[in-house]
Amino acid sequence: MTTSTDPTEAVRFDAHGIRPIPPAGRDSTPWEQFWIWTGANLAPINWVLGALGVTLGLSLLETLVVVVAGNVVGCAVFGIFNVVGHRTGVNQMVLGRSAFGRRGAVLPGVVQGLLTMAWVGVNTWVVLDLALAVLGRLGVHGGLGLKAVVAALIMVVQLVLALYGFYAIRTFEKYTVPLTVVVMAVMTVIALSRTELHWTASTATSPAEKVTAITQLLTAIGIGWGISWVPYSADYSRFVKAGVPDRHVFWSTALGMFVPTVWLAGLGACLASAGGGSDPSTLVIGAFGIMALPVLVLVMHGPIATNILNLYSCSLAALSIGVRAGRWKVTLVAGVIASVVLAVFVQADNFAHAFDQWMVSILVWISPWAGVVLVDYFIVHRGRIDLTSLYDEARGRAVNAPALVSLGAGLVAAWAWQYGLVPAMQGPLAKALNNTDFSWLSGAVVAGGLYCALSRARIVARETVVPATSLEPQ
Repeated sequence: MTTSTDPTEAVRFDAHGIRPIPPAGRDSTPWEQFWIWTGANLAPINWVLGALGVTLGLSLLETLVVVVAGNVVGCAVFGIFNVVGHRTGVNQMVLGRSAFGRRGAVLPGVVQGLLTMAWVGVNTWVVLDLALAVLGRLGVHGGLGLKAVVAALIMVVQLVLALYGFYAIRTFEKYTVPLTVVVMAVMTVIALSRTELHWTASTATSPAEKVTAITQLLTAIGIGWGISWVPYSADYSRFVKAGVPDRHVFWSTALGMFVPTVWLAGLGACLASAGGGSDPSTLVIGAFGIMALPVLVLVMHGPIATNILNLYSCSLAALSIGVRAGRWKVTLVAGVIASVVLAVFVQADNFAHAFDQWMVSILVWISPWAGVVLVDYFIVHRGRIDLTSLYDEARGRAVNAPALVSLGAGLVAAWAWQYGLVPAMQGPLAKALNNTDFSWLSGAVVAGGLYCALSRARIVARETVVPATSLEPQ
């Protein structure tokens, strides 16, 4: 795997919309994909979620095993979706048209667009108190005014990068993430050297309590974490050079997700096991107080590296549902809306906390959607999609009823076995089985299995692929 060495080429404006990326525009390398996904997950939220295992009653050792095993599966699924994006050169929401039809895919596209805008506000709000706590260590103090300045700075930087598009995003990640990794490595060594680990102590003593804790941790930062990024995957892997082997795309993206997620979640679990609690400010300041400036860099980098992906994928989702505007214009609108959301959150922390919980809970739609899309690509079409049918109304279906019916059934199944953060998202099956959460499994199996059964007549032995080069970029 090699890295592009021409910075002027790397930061050119991305004028591509949702048409397949032509060969001239596909110059990304596996290493660049690795840094993109590492940057998106090298964020404080991951060590907070890692601390959740100890909070739920698992021992440190049990938490680490669950996090590693869960991410092996979740990141593998994520890597497979990236391979599909690389093979086709098409973004994720347009790829969904193969399963749901041009109009049928509008519903998932709308959900993805709304969620990505909201995530920008949520992700920025989550780190503001942490950033102010670190600034306080540096002698910089202020109340709401300082918080607004920090929020505005983060929003402006991430919006500018997203406006320029993929080429600016990959360049930002390629040159800033390695430095952030070094900072995080030093922080990890310092934190662990000052922490007394308790490997086997746990408060969940009965088998039922442990099973419940394991399932909830798998959903939060195990299998569910990798799956939650699936709707973004092809938006970025479509830029990888056409001649790059599938296995390189798979490993670079899967490991880009796996390494930082397991690393930071494991660190969070270690800090929590030593009595650090699960509050972000307590965990970070308590462990890294002597490195206030590097911690501030990490804290500020986290939401930017994540939100530039949210803003960019939001613009593609909007174009995919039929919005007719330049990608940069849609990105600008999304950034303005996200800024309004953030302003509301800053003024009302209680509402922001409740909204954050709701956002996490409604991610239940992704696993049944992913199940349908995987079955459609690998079983119904055997990996051979007619790309023209994704854009041409005369060739593609407007609505594929079996896919939508399967998605609906999968949503019900996922909700039934979900134990979300808000009461409305705590299904009857989950509560009946001691608050376990297998929503990612029930949703994917029911939706994918039903779609496979309903689509038996559509399963083809061979279908011609229209090369991406025959379709001009939008």
